[in-house]
Amino acid sequence: MSFCVEAFGAYDIRGIYPDTINEEIAYRIGRFFPELFSARKVVVGNDIRLSGPVLKAALVKGLTESGCDVIDIGQCGTEMIYFATAHLQLDGGIMITASHNPKEYNGMKFVRQEARPISGDTGLRELEKQVADGELPAKAESVGRVEKLDIVEDYVKHTLSYVDVAKLKPLKIVVNAGNGAAGPILDVMEKYLPFELVKVHHTPDGNFPNGVPNPLLPENRESTAKAVRESGADAGIAWDGDFDRCFMFDEQGNFIEGYYMVGFLAKAFLQKNPGEKIIYDPRLIWNTEELVKENGGIPVMSKSGHAFIKEKMREENAIYGGEMSAHHYFRDFSYCDSGMIPWLLVLELLSNTDKTLSELMKERMDRYPCSGEINSKVKDADEVLKRIEAEYGPKGKITRLDGLSVEFEDWRFNLRKSNTEPVIRLNVETRQNEELMQKKTSELLTGIRA
Repeated sequence: MSFCVEAFGAYDIRGIYPDTINEEIAYRIGRFFPELFSARKVVVGNDIRLSGPVLKAALVKGLTESGCDVIDIGQCGTEMIYFATAHLQLDGGIMITASHNPKEYNGMKFVRQEARPISGDTGLRELEKQVADGELPAKAESVGRVEKLDIVEDYVKHTLSYVDVAKLKPLKIVVNAGNGAAGPILDVMEKYLPFELVKVHHTPDGNFPNGVPNPLLPENRESTAKAVRESGADAGIAWDGDFDRCFMFDEQGNFIEGYYMVGFLAKAFLQKNPGEKIIYDPRLIWNTEELVKENGGIPVMSKSGHAFIKEKMREENAIYGGEMSAHHYFRDFSYCDSGMIPWLLVLELLSNTDKTLSELMKERMDRYPCSGEINSKVKDADEVLKRIEAEYGPKGKITRLDGLSVEFEDWRFNLRKSNTEPVIRLNVETRQNEELMQKKTSELLTGIRA
């Protein structure tokens, strides 16, 4: 079988099976991974994609032939690989997943000891080079062992430790697994929680009969929103395929932008842990900064992207970090992102108030209206950035931590190139002025797409 390295990206590998990712690539990764990352014992797992088991078999064959012992935790979510790597004190972890991509895709995410991410800056480029050009090392004299291990109960107990379960109200909650890997975990969590769960697209199915598990797509939100409205639920939650991101809906079925969730969760942590540092990304910032300061925390800005956020989390020993893309990171979760911890914290806050979720969120949305992230396909992203900076930069305060941010007294925007797609991404926010936000967003998009 042929192989290529088109699937290697900035943070992981991802491509169409079997054209750009296949058993040969998986096997070669298994052969080189132990040597490159000094790994003698590695955990592996896969999400619900149909090609997952064959890719995992090839990966495990490569790892064991290199003398590496393997712990196979079976079908799981990405964060369970992070948890297992740290919890079991292993040398690394490999998750077979393509997250929210269409069903014909698959890929891999990698971590080393302590669940530290392996990205383009920390070894992924070297792995790419070896897979493409390297001569396979000699097989180990002693083949590694494979152990199958069920870590679900340990993982669930850890996630539940972030809230006081005894103080949770018996809320009715819609949960939409998107036919991804979240369903079986929710079934276990349900035993320990007082919630009534209304389950939507719950059964894992790599054919994705109800659409790609990506709640960021507006067309994928209605199934959750409709179930919330029809059941009279207090909230709704939807996950992507490997459940490292969760997306919240209020009791009216309204989708809650990830930006507002960052401030919401920062407040939740700071109420219990005043004085701690909170990490946030530069795309949308005013709501988060205000809530962190009001609740006695220290806001620390980081370049967006999981590798950068995790690095900054460790550097600052921050208790929590959040991105508007719905990635949420936790110090006690090895500084990694989780899609199961955030909704528990939200429902704990909801249990401690007489307000509805929409009432809790509306104040912040009205105070800092935002455009949400808007993608535009452009021929030359650098030229667009230069042109927009020339037009808006002289009038405002420029920051270049991640793309181009320009701040004015009553509005600001961030414009950045995608790390993974040929698009440029725009975010706009204002201070209590929805009309201005709409006007400036339209104005900027006209300039970007000119």
